[in-house]
This record gives sequence, C-alpha cells and structure tokens, in this order.
Amino acid sequence: MKYLSNSIFTHDQEDKIGVLVTNLGTPEAPEKGALKRYLREFLSDPRVVEVPRLIWWMILNLVILNIRPKRSAHAYSTVWTERGSPLMFHTQDQADALALNMQEKYGDKVIVDFAMRYGSPSIESVTRKMLEQGVRQLLVLPLYPQYSGSTNGSTFDALSQVLRKTRWVPDVRFVSHYHDFTPYIDALVNTIKAHWTSHERADKLIFTYHGIPKRYLTSGDPYHCECYKTSRLVAEKLGLSKDEYMVTFQSRFGREEWLQPYTDHTLKSLPEQGVKSVQMICPGFSADCLETIEEIGIENRDYFMEAGGERYEYIAALNAQPEHITALSQLIEQNLGGWLTSQRNAPLSAKLASDLGSQS
Repeated sequence: MKYLSNSIFTHDQEDKIGVLVTNLGTPEAPEKGALKRYLREFLSDPRVVEVPRLIWWMILNLVILNIRPKRSAHAYSTVWTERGSPLMFHTQDQADALALNMQEKYGDKVIVDFAMRYGSPSIESVTRKMLEQGVRQLLVLPLYPQYSGSTNGSTFDALSQVLRKTRWVPDVRFVSHYHDFTPYIDALVNTIKAHWTSHERADKLIFTYHGIPKRYLTSGDPYHCECYKTSRLVAEKLGLSKDEYMVTFQSRFGREEWLQPYTDHTLKSLPEQGVKSVQMICPGFSADCLETIEEIGIENRDYFMEAGGERYEYIAALNAQPEHITALSQLIEQNLGGWLTSQRNAPLSAKLASDLGSQS
C-alpha cells in the first residue's frame, strides 16, 4: 500500500488542532439519479444494514434502488430551498459559527471544518485537507447526540479507513456521544420554553427519534437507552410529569421490528385517547432535514389531524441557534483538554532539522 503524506510539510510549520464536525449526508439534488447514488452509498454501509452482504446486495440493487430513489426525490423536492438541502446548509452554518467561536478564543491554532458520512464533502476529503493544513491533533465530533453503531460507529469506521492509509497519523479524539451533556440538555429545554412562550402548551410533548432495528438494541447498542435518558433529563428540567410527555421512534424501514413505540402509529391512536394537541421535538437531529421537516412536520401531522387531532406543532431542531453553538463549543473545549495549552516549538524544530541536513 502507498501511504499518503503531507505534500507541503515544512519543519517550521506550526502544528494545528483540527475539529471535524460530521453529519449523515444528503443527495446533491432532489433528483432520481442523485438519490440513487446517495442511497447506494448509504445503504451499502454494513453498519446501517446488518444483513449478509450477498443477500443485501441483491435486495438493494435489484429492488430498492429501482423503486426508492424516485419516491425519495419527490420527498426531497418538498424541503429543498434556494440554499439547497436543509441538512447541508444547517451543518455549514453550525461549522461556520463554531469556527468563528474558536477563532475568537484561540486564533488560527484551531481549524474547524465539516464533512458528511455519505456524499459530499466526504470525511476523507476534509480530513486530508486538514492534515495538509498542518493538523496534528484531530477531534472528531459526529453531530449525533445519542450513540448508535449505525451513525457514530459508522463515522468512526470512515475516519479509520482514511487514517489507515495515512503515513503520519495525528493524535485523535472521538466524541462518541453527548446525550446527557448539560449545555445540550439546557439548549433543548430553552427552545421548548421559547416555543411555549409564543404558543400554548399542548396536551402532550413527544420526543421522537430516528429508529433502528430492535435487534441492534438486543445486541448491545445503547441508542435506545440514551434517547430515553435525554428525554427524561429534558422533561425533568421542564417539570413534566410522566403522562405529559412520551418517547417514540420514527423512520423505520423494511419489515422487521424496530424500536417502539412507532411515531406514526402513536399519532394515529392519540386522538381517540383524548389527546387532541401535541408538540413534537426531535432531539436526535442536530439540524433540520428531510426526516424532521417532511416526515415529522408534514406527513405525521396529517396522520394526527386525520385521526381527530386538533393542534399539531413541530419544534424546530437546534440548528445554528446561539445557545446550541455555545453548547457545542463547550463540548469541543472539554474534549480538547490539554491540546489547547501544548505547542511544539516550530522554529527550534526547523533549526534542529536543518542541522541534520533537512531541506524543508
């Protein structure tokens, strides 16, 4: 194997700290071809679909990729904006705000950038760019508060695939979850309170999370437990009793059992139980995207209202709200630890290298 090196390295180059924030990814356009490329990469990840590879290859390529791209393209077209995909521009806004925050505190010592697990900009391309910029200490922050092997674990896989081809591997720290990080919990609490200030409280607050197959839970994935802990911590700070909120799981795919209760089934059943108004929040999504805007904001609203509901409200994701950026900045600084105070003497390194005959 040919190991890749920094093509512009010099011994007097100042070492940098890199902060790489990542999210799931998005197609390049709300079109069938773009969706097919995106879904092929996403659904080919063995972390996402734990099915024997040969069987899954046949299902994916002979069935799913011939049916789902057109339907998904239509769904994406309903949320696409002048800035493009919501997930893309919200993640860009978050990274830009974090970069500004770090620059104000640490100057050019800390470089912040973002990448997508699937699609562009890829984890490989952004990681290599950061290494070329002199990053010798790399902190990776997947923007999934609750750990799952299919999200955070998959991100680690992608990062390790890049670094195993790199000659000079940087120091690496990886934030695997932050589901109970107090500033994140407070940001959720305050965005709910702000919504309540401008709207009346509903009969029930529903925390809805992206689902995963139930067998991932029984195999040891902590995602289910971390979703419930996030919800409990938020509810406690809001002073909610157990009958004033609930946790559900959305976006299931395929025929096997996923984490329950299912969001859509729940919303269809609540009106007949006397629950006529609900407010929905998606704490597992750091940025609004197809699953929050279209699935929760539109599709599930229709289920609830058609079943006899009277009021349905979606509380937007934290996105690049100042309190969210502050929380993420605190999380980053907590994980950077001693890196912020350690620094190599670049001029001395250059002199010593020159004494040994180095030309750079």
